[in-house]
Amino acid sequence: MDYISVIRFAEKYGISERTARNYCASGQIEGAFLTGKTWNIPADALLPHKRKGRISPLLKRLREEKEAGMKGGIYHRTQIDLTYNSNHIEGCRLTKDQTRYIFETNTIGISAESVRIDDIMETVNHFRCIDYVIDHATDKITETHIKHLHELLKTNTSDSQKEWFAVGDYKKLANEVGGKDTSKPEEVHQHMKELLMSYNAIQSITLEDIIDFHVQFERIHPFQDGNGRIGRLLLFWQCLQNGIVPFIITEELQLFYYRGLQNWGHINGYLTDTCFTGQDQYKKMLDYFNIKY
Repeated sequence: MDYISVIRFAEKYGISERTARNYCASGQIEGAFLTGKTWNIPADALLPHKRKGRISPLLKRLREEKEAGMKGGIYHRTQIDLTYNSNHIEGCRLTKDQTRYIFETNTIGISAESVRIDDIMETVNHFRCIDYVIDHATDKITETHIKHLHELLKTNTSDSQKEWFAVGDYKKLANEVGGKDTSKPEEVHQHMKELLMSYNAIQSITLEDIIDFHVQFERIHPFQDGNGRIGRLLLFWQCLQNGIVPFIITEELQLFYYRGLQNWGHINGYLTDTCFTGQDQYKKMLDYFNIKY
């Protein structure tokens, strides 16, 4: 029998070398064996079979409450909490009460202070993004899905009127995040393709896999703006998809979240601990609404 290396196997199926080694180490590739520290993989070996998406009790309840237009449940609470906190991290000036009012009444109410139109539009659009995530939670995440989320988020904002701003498409101009370089515009498609291939090839996805995907997504920074919100929407999607308790990065966790992003790869515990704290907060909501997890 002919054998190939981990590198060759990874290239053959468009996955990362780390993922290929994990498959070998966990016994998911039949006939693979170690010689010293080198894995030998049968040349005709196939990728491990991926499980189909499942519907958790939480996802089932979210879909039921969304379809029924139910107020006061976990769907209602998630829409307000996730939208307010994710937008607030990015500088939205709307208060949580204003965010709730927009969701509940589809109006902006009266405010003593001026309100930015973009804050209103991106809040309404974010509600629609969450609906899209709930509707497609069991789908394999693709570039098309990610671009559509960006289109939903940025439609009818001032950014959508700018000639150089690509709504629903990858960035045209180079940008940076936290003072660090990100993928160049001409590199984004390839980097996103590689990231998704590697992630979608994982047999049993863990919270750490989801967090790692998030960090890599933010380091690619594929869009001109909106990367943080799209990334956090994907976090929620990936947790729903894999039966993992989701979490919301609240304003109290914001600085710890930034520290975790910056240190991922050196001290992973910073970000994982922050996400665990967010999970604990969301579990309290699940307990209140009597949803199993």
